[in-house]
Amino acid sequence: MADTLLLVLRKVAFSLGEGALEKLGTEMVEAASVLTDFEHSVKQIESEFMIMQAFISQVTAEKVGDKTFDAWLDQVRDVAHDVEDIVDEYAYLTAQATDTGSFFKRKFQQTKSISAWQNISSQISQVENRIQRLSAMRNRYGISTGEMSRSNTCQHSKQLSVSDSAYLTDDTEIVGNASVIGRLTQWILEERHDRSVMSIFGMGGVGKTTTAGSIFKNRQLITAFDCYAWITLSQDYEIEDLLRQIIKQLMDHKLYLASSIEAMNRARLIEQLQGYLTNRKYLIVLDDVWDTDAWLFLNYAFVRNNRGSRVLITTRKKDVAFLADHNCVVELKTLPYTEAWHLFCKKAFRRSEDKRCPENLRPWAEKIVAKCQGLPLAIIAIGSLLSYHEFEEEWKLFYNQLGWQLANNPELNWVVNILSLSLNDLPSYLRSCFLYCSLFPEDCRLKRKMTAELWIAEGLVEERGDGTTMEEVAECYLTELTQRSLLDVIERNGCGRAKTFRMHDLVREVATVIAKKERFACSYDNVGVTQAAHEFRRLWIQKGAQSLRYLGSSKLRSFVLLDTAVPPSWIHDASSRFRLLRVLCLRFASIEQVPSVVTELYNLRYLDLSHTKVKHIPASFRNLINLQVLNLRYSYVEELPLEITLLTNLQHLHVGAIHDVQERLLNCISATKISGNICRLKNLQALQTVSANKDVVSQLGNLTLMRSLFIMKVQQSYIAELCNALTKMPSLSRLLISSLDKDEILNLEMLKPLSNLKLFWLAGKLEGGVLPPIFSKLEKLTQLKLDWSGLKKDPIGSFSYMLNLVNLVLTGAYDGEQLTFRAGWFPKLNLLQLADMEHLNWIEIEDGSMVCLCQLELVGLRNLNEVPKGIRYIRTLYQMFITDMPKEFIAKIQGSDRCIVQHVPNIHIFDSSDFQAVNNFICLPHLARKYGPGATKILEVGDGGSLQQARNM
Repeated sequence: MADTLLLVLRKVAFSLGEGALEKLGTEMVEAASVLTDFEHSVKQIESEFMIMQAFISQVTAEKVGDKTFDAWLDQVRDVAHDVEDIVDEYAYLTAQATDTGSFFKRKFQQTKSISAWQNISSQISQVENRIQRLSAMRNRYGISTGEMSRSNTCQHSKQLSVSDSAYLTDDTEIVGNASVIGRLTQWILEERHDRSVMSIFGMGGVGKTTTAGSIFKNRQLITAFDCYAWITLSQDYEIEDLLRQIIKQLMDHKLYLASSIEAMNRARLIEQLQGYLTNRKYLIVLDDVWDTDAWLFLNYAFVRNNRGSRVLITTRKKDVAFLADHNCVVELKTLPYTEAWHLFCKKAFRRSEDKRCPENLRPWAEKIVAKCQGLPLAIIAIGSLLSYHEFEEEWKLFYNQLGWQLANNPELNWVVNILSLSLNDLPSYLRSCFLYCSLFPEDCRLKRKMTAELWIAEGLVEERGDGTTMEEVAECYLTELTQRSLLDVIERNGCGRAKTFRMHDLVREVATVIAKKERFACSYDNVGVTQAAHEFRRLWIQKGAQSLRYLGSSKLRSFVLLDTAVPPSWIHDASSRFRLLRVLCLRFASIEQVPSVVTELYNLRYLDLSHTKVKHIPASFRNLINLQVLNLRYSYVEELPLEITLLTNLQHLHVGAIHDVQERLLNCISATKISGNICRLKNLQALQTVSANKDVVSQLGNLTLMRSLFIMKVQQSYIAELCNALTKMPSLSRLLISSLDKDEILNLEMLKPLSNLKLFWLAGKLEGGVLPPIFSKLEKLTQLKLDWSGLKKDPIGSFSYMLNLVNLVLTGAYDGEQLTFRAGWFPKLNLLQLADMEHLNWIEIEDGSMVCLCQLELVGLRNLNEVPKGIRYIRTLYQMFITDMPKEFIAKIQGSDRCIVQHVPNIHIFDSSDFQAVNNFICLPHLARKYGPGATKILEVGDGGSLQQARNM
């Protein structure tokens, strides 16, 4: 609950430190005596909040539920927000001063400026008074700010533990996971004499305790052991109490009483447990383990006696799960829909003999089951609750109020408690990031890069030093959230690195409730909040924006508009109130001009105008001195003003758009012109996609932090300087080089190895039709695309040493007749696309080549009439796309050669006129996955099937 405040306090400590006071400058001190008072007040409030920060850091999750404390902490949070307002107002005014040069010498005497600074001073005085009142209020009402007593903590944890197992005492409720139970039973009964440790992990409520309980209650299995114990760990445990509980369950009651266990210290308890287990075969279940610390003692106490003893751990955390022996870890997933539906019907319609859903309730029942996303805990709780409701209107009302029901219905409190346990276990830096994830729309895929950029812009990511970038720290946060079973990885890139994540719907509901309660953020979707948006620091509007009658002003720090139906006038009017924003996202908004207020947002860190109709970026963008991310992809901006190069804090600059989404043309991506001295952009890590010119290429070498560079319209005369610049980018992992046109020949012989390159897209004719030497040094490459290279020799052998290659795309790259894929080549290749190679008439694939290939695309190979016979060897092949291929080839793959591809479950065939079908089936879903559902608006299919960009609509 205190994490929002912690973030603000860190910002206060940073922004109002000695450096900030020095930045105030001598001009201000000379201007008026009020500034001296201001400086003194700032120092006072800084000292007060340093102490306050230390206090808040001691507030534990167990304090949640104390209504008096909650009300008091709400007041503390209000004070913290007021201080943040002061800090940001200060930054705003000083930025204005910087922007106008001699602002304080020429303008300070103006009434408006004096009033602004006096207002800050007045606000500081008010905050100081409020702090004093809060202190007095705490004493007056006896508000305890320390941790709860140990007895209360234990009782609280015990109650939650009981709740966690309450729904799984009845074996008839076990649905699914039969294979997991069977595997665990096999491990437990295995004829091996050494002690083995196994584990089950997964998110809260997924059925870990149910699964372990079904084994523990199996009397036939239990009798194979001399003694056994089931221990549920709390988040706050004492190792001595834990050891006593284990001994008490294992020992005979009389022996326990005679052993004086209660009086023993930790060392004697461990000795006692070791002595008791030495000659016994034991089974011990450690349920709901939260950290690895307890295992340090238990591992020592659970003796290895070569009697076939077993330890089973259940946990939500991956690092705990991996305490188990190798290959003895089971990750429990949510139930598939069929099993989830079966379980729901057993609970919701348990009073009917057939336990079938009545037809009038089925539409709402199906929606509710879908919302539960296979989580047994929620399915059983909600199903049991609805079993008392028979009318369709009641079910409809429950579904529409699901978020409110979770937060307020006592019968669902235990569901929220179990889901909240994971959230309460988070350290403050992770908790805020996790709450932020709840702002994304339901079922939304969270993109690694976008999420990291937003977290950083919001100030949620802490610096760790030692050469670690903020992006790398943010990725560590994402990894930790997945290891805690709070986010699921649903897509990985070619390196196996997590690319997209998903939050379970019900976890999101719980997180959303907490985020609103703490005024951390509000995600608005035309349901519920209509007037209170001004109370939140962050506002994400998914739909129904125009129903919000009040959006607030200085309180708001983040505004993300996902509602594409909003008229430009509403956007311009709304944005005029947000002068202290840090994040502004208008992706897919219906605007043709940048809202005028944007260039006055001096505190802005993140600006997304992608997929809009904005054509012009004004020179006044130079005011955005704190901007870190500027996203203009798929806008109509064709040239950036030279003032962009004044944004020295810029880290990610995304421009350009795709003309041909099938990427069959040489210049399928439009390049944006950039002028000015880009040497100033020393913090730039991503620059894509820009048009090359002599100045840009000559200055690139100064951008040594570059990780992703897409540069188009490259001429041979630029190559020497470009190659030299690339060698000065040690972290470069993504590179696109595209030539000016099909006639431009590129000689890349001088290009030196790029040790960290993962993605390489090279478009244009190569000197002599030969691959440059660098291709023998690209061992780490995972994605390779060559377009219109004019290669004379079969290049496949030159790529074969790229053992990490996952995607290989050759478009018009080879002028020869045959390609050969030998056995053992491309062991990790997942996608192969061969397109528009005019003379290719034979593809040989040996058995043992591309053993992991899932997708094969053959496009526009006009002389390939034979279906490659080696396709039959690729047993992993899941789908094929056959586009614009010869009629003879299509006839064979559908007829005489059907046996070659009969193992491929999905084969999609499009002829040369099926541009619309290709886009609808392949390209648009890809764009929707990458950029969201609104991405499909960037294309339309014109008359005759030709692709046009949205600007021609």
